Amino acid sequence: MEKKAVAAEAALVPLSGKRERTKASNRQAILDAARQVFAELGYGAASVRDIIRGTKLASGTFYNYFSSKEEVFRALLDDTALQVRPRLREARLDAANFEAFIRGTFETFYDYLVSDRATYAMLRRNTGTLRVRMDTPEIVAGFDELKRDIKDGMARGLIPNVDPDYLTSAFVGVAFEVGDRMLHRDPPDPKGAAAFASALMLGGISALPRLEGVPAKREP
Repeated sequence: MEKKAVAAEAALVPLSGKRERTKASNRQAILDAARQVFAELGYGAASVRDIIRGTKLASGTFYNYFSSKEEVFRALLDDTALQVRPRLREARLDAANFEAFIRGTFETFYDYLVSDRATYAMLRRNTGTLRVRMDTPEIVAGFDELKRDIKDGMARGLIPNVDPDYLTSAFVGVAFEVGDRMLHRDPPDPKGAAAFASALMLGGISALPRLEGVPAKREP
């Protein structure tokens, strides 16, 4: 009996692995189709039926993974955030000074937007929708990482001791608004966008009020 049980359990392992691969494949097929549909039609005009038509899946299969086109759109934004967040973190941690922290962040972000052409096309077509849907878990986690890195930079004397909440918001606002304009240019200019955003942040930082009770570390 024990041998039969072990054999039956062993037989279930490849079945389980195949099932998981199928689920992952189906989900990715939906995301790929949705990315293209949102790029071509825009979020407002696109429908779940349009997305399903872009796959080889049955209509009912879609709802095993997503409940609506909004859920698919948010999943695409989260997937994008998961791709770019490690690169942004690496650029910030490698920074030797505040200028490198600023410029490296913007250059990495804008280079990614242009290098991933499928995502670039979707974002370019839906910048208005993106503005009101920036509360997905992975995007929020990315904002939290930026804030932690800013605080760490202040503790190391890399960044001036200004309000970290406001500085994080300024970073995000400049990154997305300048990025929005870059996405609408033909051809896009990630280097130019990063240079402009960096100059704006660096030129304005000296005018910001310092936090009280936090001594600024003098430059050597």
